[in-house]
Amino acid sequence: MDHVRVKQKRDGWNWLWAWANPVKFMELSGRALPWCVGIAVVTLAVGLIWGFFFTPEAARFGSSVKIIYVHVPTAMMAINIWVMMLVASLIWLIRRHHVSALAAKAAALVGVAMTLAALITGAVWGQPMWGTWWAWDPRLTSFLVLFLFYLGYMALWAAIEDPDTAADLTSVLAIVGSVFALLSRYAVNFWNQGLHQGASLSLDKEENVSDVYWQPLVICLVGFTALFVVLLLVRTRTEVRKRRLHALEMRERMADA
Repeated sequence: MDHVRVKQKRDGWNWLWAWANPVKFMELSGRALPWCVGIAVVTLAVGLIWGFFFTPEAARFGSSVKIIYVHVPTAMMAINIWVMMLVASLIWLIRRHHVSALAAKAAALVGVAMTLAALITGAVWGQPMWGTWWAWDPRLTSFLVLFLFYLGYMALWAAIEDPDTAADLTSVLAIVGSVFALLSRYAVNFWNQGLHQGASLSLDKEENVSDVYWQPLVICLVGFTALFVVLLLVRTRTEVRKRRLHALEMRERMADA
């Protein structure tokens, strides 16, 4: 019985590490991509239409409360994408799997877009709530720094020609930037002062928004997560092809020399 369990565990890890093989990754991601696209389209359509057109205005916040259907998912994804980049970077540093480094690189642009969307929608939300478009609140400030780390991460990839060296240095940057990703998530808990409210989604029912807003918000969160997976797979597949092309070009140069 123990032998069977060990074999099942080994098979599970083998399936997981199969994604690290470029050939297997292209095959598995090609199969998964249509399903992910379908899930993203359906959940985003249902969540956003339900949230924006079929939920009431809030007594205190009016129709501006509906910005949460974009702001909350993009803010959560901005933080979680950096965490994903951190994990992928650690896998690269430890196991030297090229797909993990390329996945981290591919995720960065999506993370920039999510962070920028969260900052913009946060400003739109903050203006009627706080009377200002921006405040140097602990969470807002750490979120802005996280956005700058995203830009720095992408710039570092672009500045270094050797892909392995770029992967090494950007992995270190991902580790350093994870501090600000955590601060962006828990700044409200670390500092009691600040304009930003607590989490909209929490295991503590007292901290959640009411069910009429909470249900479509969860669907939107699933939709934005699926959207990220779609973009991640598409961009990673592109990076794998670019790496193959780079390798062929290097071989041709060596052959000509």
